[in-house]
Amino acid sequence: MVYREASRYRRQAALALAALVTTSAATLAIPWRFKVIVDEAFGGSAGADDIAHAFEYLLMIVVVLGIATALRFYYVSWIGERVIANLRLKVQRNLMRQPPSFYEENSPKEISSRMTSDTAIIEQVVGTTISVALRNTLTAVGGILLLFYLAPSLTLGLLIGIPLVLAPIVFFGRKIRTVSRSNQDRVADVGAYVTEVLSAMPIVQSFGQEQRESTRFAGVVERTFDSAKRRILLRAAMTSIVIVMVFGGITLVMWRGALAVSEGAITGGTITAVVLIGGLVAGSFGSLTEVYGDLLRGAGAADRLAELARAEPAIAPPANPQPLPIPARGSLSFRNVGFTYPSRPGEPVIEDLTLEIEPGETVALVGPSGAGKSTLFMLAQRFYDPDEGTIRLDGIALPSADPADIRARMAFVPQVGTLFSGDARDNLRYGRWDATDEEIWEAARLANAADFIEALPQGLDTNLGEDGTRLSGGQQQRIAIARAILRDSPILLLDEATSALDAQSERLVQDALARVMQGRTTLVIAHRLATVREADRIVVLDQGRIVQQGTHSELLARGGLYAQLAKLQFDAPQIGAA
Repeated sequence: MVYREASRYRRQAALALAALVTTSAATLAIPWRFKVIVDEAFGGSAGADDIAHAFEYLLMIVVVLGIATALRFYYVSWIGERVIANLRLKVQRNLMRQPPSFYEENSPKEISSRMTSDTAIIEQVVGTTISVALRNTLTAVGGILLLFYLAPSLTLGLLIGIPLVLAPIVFFGRKIRTVSRSNQDRVADVGAYVTEVLSAMPIVQSFGQEQRESTRFAGVVERTFDSAKRRILLRAAMTSIVIVMVFGGITLVMWRGALAVSEGAITGGTITAVVLIGGLVAGSFGSLTEVYGDLLRGAGAADRLAELARAEPAIAPPANPQPLPIPARGSLSFRNVGFTYPSRPGEPVIEDLTLEIEPGETVALVGPSGAGKSTLFMLAQRFYDPDEGTIRLDGIALPSADPADIRARMAFVPQVGTLFSGDARDNLRYGRWDATDEEIWEAARLANAADFIEALPQGLDTNLGEDGTRLSGGQQQRIAIARAILRDSPILLLDEATSALDAQSERLVQDALARVMQGRTTLVIAHRLATVREADRIVVLDQGRIVQQGTHSELLARGGLYAQLAKLQFDAPQIGAA
């Protein structure tokens, strides 16, 4: 995946490679120039001009090395940053396609860690490590060829020892890659834990659990450290063995070279070049053992990101989506529907449920917690497909239509208003981005949100903070209601939409919703039965089944579960009553 992204920028890669070759060539040219200087300039017969020319060439090589190094750094870093940006975009686009079931099995906090820590590692590898590895490889190979040219008999022994150097790299490399992947998982655990605890800090402090959370965090950190220790130990062992073998081989070559100089077989300049080039080759091999570990860490991080980029959504548009009827009618049909959440196998949430909702009808879903009310909303928006039965929107089976078209015909207000970091305007127009300010203000007035928005420091341009923390819970909910009003969809899904409002605001919003619901199909989930007395039909759910249907008065007259719930709510003594 990383290679495919990098290969898109061939011009920059070619320039980076040219700079790499130049830096390696210039690096090796320096000891060659020293050979010339020692043999000619210091030979006793050279004049001042000869010595000046010798060192002028050396300075030219140094200047070329500096310029090529700067170019290499720029283009390699550019490719690294561009590749990481593309990977983040690619992964994010694929995450946007995933249904809620994906996030039941994959923690959003852990995914967030992958998008940060793993991409940071890949960025380092692509923008630095690969460049260093290529440069050292070119230097090592070029150095060996140059050594072979200068002193073939001395270099032959060095070439024989190269397989001995590669063997521990391959052996340890496999183990390091496995351990690196495990280490990255542990690092992701740290990020996920920090996000979870910091986002719930008021609860932690309210219940006095600071010490316990510190202890838990210490455990997560220690597990990460233990995993890192295994990786470090393997890298240290590999580096130690390779350095001993490489520098040992270079030492033996130099030893033999010194004897050759004493015998007059080679010149002093040649042995000077051999010593310098041998040092460069040894340093290159030593560096390769270190960057190899980083390359393996990058491979592990790339694997984890690739899993997110390759994940296929369980809910996807069909190859040839069937268009929904125009104009929209707003009918919903559940026939013999059965459903179990993938994360809770063996625990059916909906069982053999049949429910026909007519266009423009207001249907209230009531029942105890866990009866399946919110699940019906999830199924209606096709965040999940039922295990049994069919669901139809305006006569079209949901799997036959594009999920985006299905959701475009619905406006959803959750139980807790979900806001995004940004200004009030963007949060209000989230459901219809092209809405004008006039339309935004009209929706805000209908949701009883205009007064407090006008009172904000910059009005619609006021940043609401992360998760809308600058607003009260009731204000957040009214923003969410205004957002649904502005969407102007034929079907409204209200999941306890007024649960966070005070009595006065609730009455005003209920009046607004009553106007908005005219001519629209509305499904209302309500635990407070007083809010659904005027519904056209009340559907009572219990353990995933419909146990009663009818109007408020009809259900009270029949008795049963609805009457029991009504009695508990309407006849319950008020707190503080005499």
